Amino acid sequence: MRGRRELYILGALLVALVGAGYYFFAGRDAGSGLPGVFAEDKKFEPLDVREPGLRMDLLEKIQKLQYEGSHRNIFVPGPPPARPMPAGEVAEAQRPFVGPKLPPPPPPLQIPAEFFGFAAPTNGGRRVAFFTSGDDVLVVAEGDTFLGRFRLDHINNDNADVEEVSTGRHATVPLVQPPASGTP
Repeated sequence: MRGRRELYILGALLVALVGAGYYFFAGRDAGSGLPGVFAEDKKFEPLDVREPGLRMDLLEKIQKLQYEGSHRNIFVPGPPPARPMPAGEVAEAQRPFVGPKLPPPPPPLQIPAEFFGFAAPTNGGRRVAFFTSGDDVLVVAEGDTFLGRFRLDHINNDNADVEEVSTGRHATVPLVQPPASGTP
C-alpha cells in the first residue's frame, strides 16, 4: 500500500515537471507561453540618426585636459604626498602662534609602590598582587583599592594595571624581582 502511494506521488511530480518544462522552455521557441514577456514588440522603431560620426571637437577638448589631482598612487598605503605651497603660504605657515597656550599634559602617573609578585587561587577566584610601599607589604585583590587612591584593575604575568581613582588615569607597574640577598 505504501509503495503504491509513493509511485503515484512520483508519477504526479514527473508530470508536473514535464508540464513546467514545456511551459517555460518550449513556449519561448514557439512564440507562445508567457504573453508579453517573450512576444516581439511590434511598436519598436529605430532612432533616426543622421550622419553618425565622431565629434572630433569634443575629443580634442578632452585630450587637452590635464589632471590636477593629488597624483596619489592607489597601490601605496598612506596619505598622498603634500602639495607644494606657494611662497606666501609658506610665510604664513611659519608665523608663530598667538593666543593662550595649552597647559602641558599631566605628568605620568607615579605609583608609590613596587609590584613584586602575585598569586592565582586554584578555585578560580580573583588574583592577588603583592606590593611593597616602604617597609609595608600590601596584598591587593583585583578590583580593590590600596594606598587610599589607587585601584588594581588587572594583574598580568609581568605587570599590573593600576588606575588612580580620583582622575581615572592608568599606569602599568612592572613586576620587580626581589633583590638577591648575600646570605644563602
